[in-house]
Amino acid sequence: MDHERLDGLRRARGPIPEHVIDEFAAGRISRREFLRRGTLVGLSLPVLSAIVAACGSSSSTGPSSSHASSGSSPASSSGAGKSGATIRAGTVVPSSSPNPLLVNDTGGIDLLNQVGEMLVFYDNQGLAHPQLATSWSSNADATVWTFKVRPNVKFSDGRPMTVDDVVYSLKTQSDPKNNGNDLSLLGGVLDPAGVVKVDSQTVACHLSQPYGVFPFAVSSANYNLIIVPAGTDYTTWPKTFIGTGKFMKESFNPTVGANFVRNPHYWGAPAKPAKVEMTFYSDEGPETSALEGGSIDCVNQFTVAVSPQLLQGSYNVVSIKSSAHRELSMRNDIAPFTSKYVRQAIALTLDRPAIVQALFKGQSQLGNDSPFAPSFPQTDHSVPQRHQDLKLARQLLAKGGAPRGFKTPLYTERLQEMPEFAQIVKQSAAQIGVDISLDITTTNQYYGQAVFGKSPWLDGEMSLVDYGSRPVPDLFLEAPLQSINAKTGAGAWNAAHFNDPTYDKLSSEFIAAADLSTQRRLAGQIQRLLLDETPIIYAYFYNYLAASQKNVHGIYPQAGGQFFLYNVTKS
Repeated sequence: MDHERLDGLRRARGPIPEHVIDEFAAGRISRREFLRRGTLVGLSLPVLSAIVAACGSSSSTGPSSSHASSGSSPASSSGAGKSGATIRAGTVVPSSSPNPLLVNDTGGIDLLNQVGEMLVFYDNQGLAHPQLATSWSSNADATVWTFKVRPNVKFSDGRPMTVDDVVYSLKTQSDPKNNGNDLSLLGGVLDPAGVVKVDSQTVACHLSQPYGVFPFAVSSANYNLIIVPAGTDYTTWPKTFIGTGKFMKESFNPTVGANFVRNPHYWGAPAKPAKVEMTFYSDEGPETSALEGGSIDCVNQFTVAVSPQLLQGSYNVVSIKSSAHRELSMRNDIAPFTSKYVRQAIALTLDRPAIVQALFKGQSQLGNDSPFAPSFPQTDHSVPQRHQDLKLARQLLAKGGAPRGFKTPLYTERLQEMPEFAQIVKQSAAQIGVDISLDITTTNQYYGQAVFGKSPWLDGEMSLVDYGSRPVPDLFLEAPLQSINAKTGAGAWNAAHFNDPTYDKLSSEFIAAADLSTQRRLAGQIQRLLLDETPIIYAYFYNYLAASQKNVHGIYPQAGGQFFLYNVTKS
């Protein structure tokens, strides 16, 4: 180890980056995790490469930053082709008008991906790259994060993007009065008053509590937070689709599809396709048929349950291990689910290995009734895996006050394998005398515009909901599990109505922690608490699958539902 060189690279980086460097130098975190955490806390890839070399490891850092710094990213489907093509993409019909404040479905996310950008781009290797922010840093306790805003950027209508636009976008998305989807991540963390313009190129976010990886919250992993012009009326934004991305809207029909063309004002390298034609489909079946029939070039997501034929080698398939999952919530405030023993009993009826094999043919990992996916580096793998045990389930049901079972509805959506999983839940629970009636609706009906309002998703006795992948578990720990607080936006997706002060404290400490060792210690405590309380059943975490025709190259899906098409070529 070159200590003199390492000291020079470490010096004056700030307490949080210096701590990450120290953890790597001491061998407490892997090279991969060092790169991931280093980019999040503001260390550039060249600096990280130099530190790795000074510590005696290979200086190669993997993905180059050149893609993200030009507003692009490494391609997930490889191959050569020509630029200038029209790319025909398929996605599910958006559940509502794609207002950036409210979008929470794959179809709406796909639309935002084509025209919008965030301060930070978070790639599939877990690295954070500059996008509309050129750099960022924090104070000593991670309560203030400062971002330098990229100069000479224009919106798709030609007007310059300024720091005022960034401030407006952050304030609007973090304001509880707007009931935005971003409150699932920003609620209780960033208050609008905490967003401060420092100067013409700098914005500072003063947080309500420490957040060790806050740049994640303003990255592409947080799909709502695209930067829009100051004063934008979000309810009318779908008429213009104004953003800073590589594409701009040509046309949009909320039930049919949308067309996008190159943004002539884009600040970096232009998009490779001349045009993207995005067609909406009611569900996966007809979308897959369109791909097989050759009427579209690519699909953002398919499932093994519905479209296993796409895995047979006739298409370019991208498979990403992810934290994507389904959450089976039980209302902790409605009998008999007020008893944790009843909730545990339902969880014990599920044969998880059989479910994974039936629904995913191995393209999935077992869940253990917490949001800590096996793919997260923080996950404590020493926590015992829950297995099917019908005898114990019957005993717990009686202990919880329902020895003869009970009847309850289960609300869910018609999306991918979810109806099949709901049937499995029904059949499994019937083995211990629990009679579940299924109410399966369209995604649009299931979600609506409910935020702290009435909906099958948030108010049903049992509800089964889809969650796209996130590269860090923070949102999963906050939105569906922290105690509901309409004033701050905390617990915005808490369909289980789980209310546990100990959990709230542990999850807040986890999110505030800047070092991996502390997070791992807290993760184990959280996993054991949730395994005991079982407010939500997490049966599996499935791989994210996307596909394109063999002559189509460069699609870049992300496991959170994102679909970036600006690098796509045809041969």
